[in-house]
Amino acid sequence: MGNTDRGAVHGGLSEVVGGGGLAMNETDLAQIRNNPAFVELERKRNTFSWTLAVLTFAVYMGFILLVAFDHALVAEPIGSGPLTLAFPLGLGVIVLSVLLTGVYVLRANTEFDRLTREIVGDQQRSVGSISARRAAVVR
Repeated sequence: MGNTDRGAVHGGLSEVVGGGGLAMNETDLAQIRNNPAFVELERKRNTFSWTLAVLTFAVYMGFILLVAFDHALVAEPIGSGPLTLAFPLGLGVIVLSVLLTGVYVLRANTEFDRLTREIVGDQQRSVGSISARRAAVVR
C-alpha cells in the first residue's frame, strides 16, 4: 500500500497529498497521525460518520420492522387512490438517506477538508524548517 493510499484511510490526506503535488514518506505520515489536531479531526469525522450511519440504519430498520410487524398500518390506503401509507414512508426513507449523504458531503468538503489542509500545511512547514536547518548545517 503506497503512502497516498494509506492517507485515504487517515482523514482524507490522499486528496491533499495526491492533489497538491506533495510527496510524503512514512515518517511524515507518522508525524501527522501523531499530531493532536489530526487525532481530533479523526475523532470528529468518525463520530459524525457513525452517528449518520446509525441514524440511517435505524430509519431503514424501522421501516422494515413496521412493514413486517404492522402490515395493516402500512397497507392503509391514502385517499381514494391506490397508494398506501407504505409509499410515502418508503419515499421518506430514501429522501432522508439522500439528505444525510448531503449533510456528510457538506461537512466533509468544508470543515474536514479545511482541517486536513491545515494539518498538512503544518507538516509542510515543519518539514521545510527541518530541511532549512539541515541545509544550514551542511554549509
